[in-house]
Amino acid sequence: MFLLTSALFFPPADMADEEGLLAMGGDLSTERLLLAYRSGIFPWYNEDEPICWWSPDPRFVLYPAELKVSNSMKTVLQNGKYRFTTNRAFEQVIGNCKAVSRRGQDGTWISPAMQKAYIILHKLGYAHSAETWQDGELIGGLYGIRLGNLFFGESMFSLKPNASKFAFINYVRQLQKENVQLIDCQLHTNHLESLGARMIPRELFTQILVTNTGK
Repeated sequence: MFLLTSALFFPPADMADEEGLLAMGGDLSTERLLLAYRSGIFPWYNEDEPICWWSPDPRFVLYPAELKVSNSMKTVLQNGKYRFTTNRAFEQVIGNCKAVSRRGQDGTWISPAMQKAYIILHKLGYAHSAETWQDGELIGGLYGIRLGNLFFGESMFSLKPNASKFAFINYVRQLQKENVQLIDCQLHTNHLESLGARMIPRELFTQILVTNTGK
């Protein structure tokens, strides 16, 4: 595990340990975050801990063409109860991702510093959100980073049944139309596996990064 300084640098991703931890320290500056994503690295840590940088092997990803939509979700997508938008409420989305409790989790890894850093990335055009609305109320959504033809998903939330899935499915379909080749889901969840996400070797993920982010 590598200890970062103020220098804008990351060690190679394949130096990560078995759990995927690569480095600790550094900062959440725009420059460092963009370098991290282009290098297949992402920050994930508790608020009272040093910044931890991860690059797991294998990597959990979704190829847009492999998106799975259940019959029940097809009904939700078509019944007109929910409305889909993008980049209409980024700060509300990340705020909800921070605040909404999740089964099996105590607290949140989205610290105030993390929240501020991604809001800056949004204002610069790198971070994007997808939203689900019902009767004018934000009830679900997700946010992440778009670099070239890749989207790096960060977090999602849901206040009503299937609200995050509604945003995710619609956004994946939109990204596919925009020629996005891969969606990085980072770590395995049953929720995303049910939607078609799967593991690929980190080496392959790194090759896709080089081809699609202009690294």
